[in-house]
Amino acid sequence: MQNVSEQSLEIASKRYQAGRLAFENGQYREAVENLEKASALLVRNSRLGGEVQIWLVTAYEAAGRNEEAIALCKQLQRHPHSETNKQARRLLYILQAPKLKRPSEWMTEIPDLGALSDNESKVRIAANPPKSSAKKKPAETEFVDLSQVNTKDNRFIWVAITAIGLIISYLTWLAF
Repeated sequence: MQNVSEQSLEIASKRYQAGRLAFENGQYREAVENLEKASALLVRNSRLGGEVQIWLVTAYEAAGRNEEAIALCKQLQRHPHSETNKQARRLLYILQAPKLKRPSEWMTEIPDLGALSDNESKVRIAANPPKSSAKKKPAETEFVDLSQVNTKDNRFIWVAITAIGLIISYLTWLAF
């Protein structure tokens, strides 16, 4: 009998670690599956059982399953482990907080590429070759109307040339 519980604890621990890793990699559905299986193998009122369930709450929320996250958080508020029930109260406060409206100009919309089949994505990629490999068009020559250009003599150039000449003469005189 003791051997079975050690086996289930080992399996639960592996599922828990796999669930955390999946969560951290953004694979929320897989995280929920692993954390649910780990939670089923553990005593829910244990410290490890509570920790797994807290992770499950965050995975539910990340996977868009907010009602389940809130319901589990409410259960965890009565957990015997003090750290677990404190985290559950904090998470519940966050989950039930009103969602703020963000102006659309703050957001960048990312297209859903999951709906594309593999063939469509390859066709789109081939249709839009990278800019570095694309042949560059020769730049069109732009003609300037010289009647619109100020062609008067600019006195600044003569002043600058005179100043440079005086400085060179002075430096030459100082060198001898």
